[in-house]
Amino acid sequence: MKYLYLLFFVLFNILTCFSQSADLPQIKVKGNEFVLNDRPFILRGLNTSDPEKLANQGHWDLAYFEAMKSWGANVVRFPVHPSAWRRVGKDKYLKLLEEGVLLAKSQKMYVIIDWHSIGNLRTEMYQADGYETTQKETFEFWRTIAKHFKGNNTVAFFEIFNEPTTYNGELGTCSWQDWKRLNEEIIGIIRAHGNTAIPLVAGFNWAYDLTQIASEPINAEGIGYVSHPYPQKRPKPWEEQWTKDWGFVKDKYPLILTEIGFAGAEERGAHIPVISDESYGEAIIKYCDNKNISWVVWVFDPSWAPSLFSNWNYDLTRHGVFFKKALNDRKGK
Repeated sequence: MKYLYLLFFVLFNILTCFSQSADLPQIKVKGNEFVLNDRPFILRGLNTSDPEKLANQGHWDLAYFEAMKSWGANVVRFPVHPSAWRRVGKDKYLKLLEEGVLLAKSQKMYVIIDWHSIGNLRTEMYQADGYETTQKETFEFWRTIAKHFKGNNTVAFFEIFNEPTTYNGELGTCSWQDWKRLNEEIIGIIRAHGNTAIPLVAGFNWAYDLTQIASEPINAEGIGYVSHPYPQKRPKPWEEQWTKDWGFVKDKYPLILTEIGFAGAEERGAHIPVISDESYGEAIIKYCDNKNISWVVWVFDPSWAPSLFSNWNYDLTRHGVFFKKALNDRKGK
């Protein structure tokens, strides 16, 4: 019996290593869709908090990724804060990302790597210290990531810059032409290194407004666009304005909402623009279902807001109850 157990243990570890080494099939762009094996593929998933934070708290581990998979996620987004990238150092942070990518792959979930800054990359002025970066650092980050994860299909997306905003002019000016040039420069750097991950480009107003795409799309093939349509960006009813602001993009290009979510006004961490209730969840999910739009919920962490759970026992918030059900109801669809 002892030897049978040892044989089973060895075989289990061999199979586990094999499953982790076999890469996922590549997601590509075809027309206005993300496609997998040449068929439209809708991404639905969850945002982690910063990998550095989770590692420091002992939660950047298999249990965390298994929990996300149990909700029905097929994609996870890693928000890399520029301040954390500098604090940890390139080599150590790359190891954190490697660990996360392997854990995601073990659960058959794709990865979005997100340069998680908020502000004006043109003037290099930002909403808070944690988002501080420079154009050079941003270019160097994407050069590093493109080289490091070249050929890794699990790392399916590079979200170039989290939330562009001039903060109503307080952070200076940035025209769409300025923003377009910066994104095209970064996409060129990524592609020059032979990386086939799909670049994702966000619009203005904290990654909400994509209206400029109608007349001046990014001059690059095989990319997707991003919006973060939190509930207070527009008053109810949302749907007609969503179509005008960003939904129309899906008629021609792939579109993914890399942050959605809500918090009740009474809940911890409630703040503009996320305060709402389940009616927002119902509206945004129905809208995405009708247009085959991909989405990722913010955030799988008990201390960042809007939180999907309130503690590391995974006790759900209202937001968590709603989106766990929404994800599980669409699992495999």
